[in-house]
Amino acid sequence: MSQYTPGPLLKDINIPADLRKLSIEQLPQVSDELRQYIVDVISEIGNSHFGASLGVVELTVALHYVFNTPEDQLVWDVGHQAYGHKILTGRRDVFHTNRLKGGISGFPKRSESIYDTFGVGHSSTSISGALGMAVANNYKGHKERQHIAVIGDGAMTAGLAFEGLNHAGFEKDANLLVILNDNCMSIDPNVGALKDYLTDITTSHTYNKVKDEVWNLLGKLSKFGPDARSVVSKVSTALKGSLLKQSNLFEALNFRYFGPVDGHDPIALAKIMEDLKDIPGPKILHCITKKGKGYKFSEEGNPTQWHAPGVFNKETGEIVKVVPKSPEPPKYQDVFGHTIVELAEKNDKVMGVTPAMPSGCSLNIMMKAMPDRAFDVGIAEQHAVTFSAGLATQGMVPFCNIYSSFMQRAYDQVVHDVALQNLNVVFCLDRAGFAGADGATHHGAYDIAYMRSIPNMIVAAPMNEAELRNLMFTSQQPDMGPFTIRYPRGKGVMTEWKTSMKPIKVGTGRKITNGEDVAILTIGHPGNFAQEAVAQLNESGISAAHYDMRFVKPLDETLLHEVFSKFDKVITVEDGCIMGGMGSAILEFMADHNYQCHVARLGIPDEFIHHGTQEELYRDCGFDAQGIVEKAIAMLPHVKNEEVNIKKSI
Repeated sequence: MSQYTPGPLLKDINIPADLRKLSIEQLPQVSDELRQYIVDVISEIGNSHFGASLGVVELTVALHYVFNTPEDQLVWDVGHQAYGHKILTGRRDVFHTNRLKGGISGFPKRSESIYDTFGVGHSSTSISGALGMAVANNYKGHKERQHIAVIGDGAMTAGLAFEGLNHAGFEKDANLLVILNDNCMSIDPNVGALKDYLTDITTSHTYNKVKDEVWNLLGKLSKFGPDARSVVSKVSTALKGSLLKQSNLFEALNFRYFGPVDGHDPIALAKIMEDLKDIPGPKILHCITKKGKGYKFSEEGNPTQWHAPGVFNKETGEIVKVVPKSPEPPKYQDVFGHTIVELAEKNDKVMGVTPAMPSGCSLNIMMKAMPDRAFDVGIAEQHAVTFSAGLATQGMVPFCNIYSSFMQRAYDQVVHDVALQNLNVVFCLDRAGFAGADGATHHGAYDIAYMRSIPNMIVAAPMNEAELRNLMFTSQQPDMGPFTIRYPRGKGVMTEWKTSMKPIKVGTGRKITNGEDVAILTIGHPGNFAQEAVAQLNESGISAAHYDMRFVKPLDETLLHEVFSKFDKVITVEDGCIMGGMGSAILEFMADHNYQCHVARLGIPDEFIHHGTQEELYRDCGFDAQGIVEKAIAMLPHVKNEEVNIKKSI
């Protein structure tokens, strides 16, 4: 049972049907209580998204009040903003377990609730998903069902959103309502022409005045019959076109456009949505909201910081930060951010590109220092890759920084536009491996497997900060082709990390420690787990060698010949999927060269791993220091388990 006390109305709302028992005049109070409950819980548990959900509280209440969810199907884009939805749909008393291991997911998830109609986590999927539902239900004869996609203005920059809009405009019988949640923010401030277009709509005073009059006329349609509907639609379209000095983008795609409207007035929203239920075909309702609405400190503070602030004092707005007793290693992302500036200062060909994550990947450091050489292209991973390819054709060296799980969205562009043309685009894949509390939608499990299969591609991973700097330095040397550098979320291991940079010969690993009984081959940050495991094993009389491969492609064949000539027991360790990963590459080498050896592969198993801390997930999947020790013991039957003192994993 939750320790948090909901307000007098919210406490009796266990499912949306309970909400619909209230009068429309009570919706503002429900909204206030819902917002306060989110503040109460998230301020104490931290580890959660925050501002996005506060910004759609009234919208969430109105949606579940008007529509018969889950019969009417509601799809949230990305899902950062779905906390109010979760609280209203039976998960209030477990909301405090949000994003904790074994608790509820931070995103809508079909296996968690019938009200989560479509699993999300990546941007811009809602329109396509909801349209598929609408077409399927039309086909099955359920034409009365409503389908609502709630998408943020930032997510509208992705090509998938446009593809969904374009198709939906053709499906004139689709019972689809797209709600555009316009707050000028994704995580960082939105960029691009679409942002400017929406701003023009929302700030046109003349248009807004006439829009209100058209809206009032629309509310009287029932008195004039069906012919009036087409008349009002034509008049509204003509007014929008002339007053805004441009055609309406959404109506050009055969959507009926309504708005902009105040996204923080639940009574007005409910009335508008009730009217829209009776209008057939694809529709879009443009709602103006404020990220962090209703909580003073998030409204007045840095909205990027309040996207996911961690634990904070709800009374003062002070974000609680643990001050380390001694210097701590930096985050890998910050090492990237500072290093690319260093490289760019010495090499005028270096440029930076990110799809809407400048603060998340620390490219904002370069954007501030060199604004003409660093680009936030919006939530558009495919464009980011091909844009980088275009830069590379002109002799530039673009560092295209994309989270590993989001890189999946641009795989065709990596193959066709970069690798096929053998262009020197450097892919820096942040959040490789486990992303922690974000869960399965954000884990970077597959990049080793999907990148190493591409011709011309170099695939590398640093074991520490110095190695990251050296790999970045190497990747921008003359005559390099496509180059992938992957690294995890969170801190590295070096407090003195601003090392002088030097090139690394592509395809070379390094021996970290000598040993006789078993060889441990690692790639990337898990090499630090192996170091601890080697120390524990050696203390107990087991001689373990450790090799840091550094490159998955090309492999260091000289090093591997040494390993397989000396050892008959080998453990591979990686924070990527076992299927097709580094361990698979090692087995391929072994088979190709007719070696006989017992190889145990540690990594992410062939299943979707849910949320938890990175340390919890490393342990669950068995490739932390303890897991490596346990595997070595299992491969050496002459060693009794009790002889080895297994210590806590780092």
